[in-house]
Amino acid sequence: MLPVKDQQTALEEFRSLPPIAPRELVGLWKGHGIPTGHPFDGVLENLSWFGKRFTPDMRVDALLFRSGDRRLVAVDPKWIPLRLALRFPEVGRMRVARNLFSYLQRRLRAKGPVASSKTMVFGGVESAAMVYDHQPIVDHFRRIHADRIMGAMTIRNDERIYFFELQRVDGP
Repeated sequence: MLPVKDQQTALEEFRSLPPIAPRELVGLWKGHGIPTGHPFDGVLENLSWFGKRFTPDMRVDALLFRSGDRRLVAVDPKWIPLRLALRFPEVGRMRVARNLFSYLQRRLRAKGPVASSKTMVFGGVESAAMVYDHQPIVDHFRRIHADRIMGAMTIRNDERIYFFELQRVDGP
């Protein structure tokens, strides 16, 4: 997979977008990665990632995956070995990973929302962010338009940023 943009270009695009308030994120969002050469490029899509669900109480189902045609499963990211996934990302793009993840989804299911939505500063701009409860991850958001946002996933002690887009939807 070749990068569509490099990290710097994607970051400049992200920073050029206007901020969004956490309350504006409430609802269901379908996501897709923006390839920039990040180790996670293509991994979430391979695992049937659907997107995110933001609730009115500012809690978030951070990782929603498809299970069948119309069902979504919220996965708890605390079970994901993040440093291992960053070190061996090619495994996450393999068919065997997709099959294993599909099999393990029930065991990885979240017992409720696993992140909080709040306002944070990123790149000198205050905007909505999603802070994971049990991983050193913060997703920062900017508005593309009313029903489309760009996300920048940051991981503590890793300078690389995983970029993605979310589109508001009514259901799976």
